[in-house]
Amino acid sequence: MNTNKKTVSIVDISLPKAALVAGLGYLVIFIFGAFFGVLENLIVWGDAATTAKNIMASELLFHTVIAGLLIVIVADVVVAWALYVFLKPVSKNLSLLTAWFRLVFGTIFGIALLSLLSASQLLSGSDYLTVFESNQLYAQAMIFLKTYQYGLNIGYVFFGLHILGLGYLIFKSDYVPSILGVLLIITSVGYLIDSFASFLSSNYANNETLFIIFVAVPAIISELSLTLWLLIKGRKVGQRDTPAPAA
Repeated sequence: MNTNKKTVSIVDISLPKAALVAGLGYLVIFIFGAFFGVLENLIVWGDAATTAKNIMASELLFHTVIAGLLIVIVADVVVAWALYVFLKPVSKNLSLLTAWFRLVFGTIFGIALLSLLSASQLLSGSDYLTVFESNQLYAQAMIFLKTYQYGLNIGYVFFGLHILGLGYLIFKSDYVPSILGVLLIITSVGYLIDSFASFLSSNYANNETLFIIFVAVPAIISELSLTLWLLIKGRKVGQRDTPAPAA
């Protein structure tokens, strides 16, 4: 009996605490998410040799990027849980489904990181790799890097669905500004368009402008706004200000 009571007290936190945890988690994601840009600076998608040389010349930085992105995944899991608790009063079932979408994204993202580790191993200069020519190693490393990119794009489909559900829950709530929900719904459309376009168009990856317009700008505006609101205003949300859980 005592064990059960302790478990409930740990899991069933208050809405203000859930908002704080979600806001801090999002803050961690924004900080360590900068490693996405560092990784993109190392990779030249059309040039396997240059990419390999960049990674070999910055081996510690490349491994630091992987470690930083792993922290992002951990923060995503925490945020998924905290947002589930925070939005459960709006709709328990939809909030749970929305959290699962983010957890699936984190799982796929983690698997994709294994491809980065494999690429790093191929370029590590280990003795057992001497049976391969340099160009062969560079080409294989690029294949793993492309696998990482494809995995991330698949993951963003689930992340887009998470953001869509999150936006809808916030829009329907009466304790979070509805404009944040609208912004998140718009952002989710960008994530979904970007993910499917990356598979349907072979030239889409070369058009960075479209990515910035459809994904980067809306995501920064909506998710950063949500982060700030959770950290500043979320702690003032009380149980009496929230609606009863939906049937």
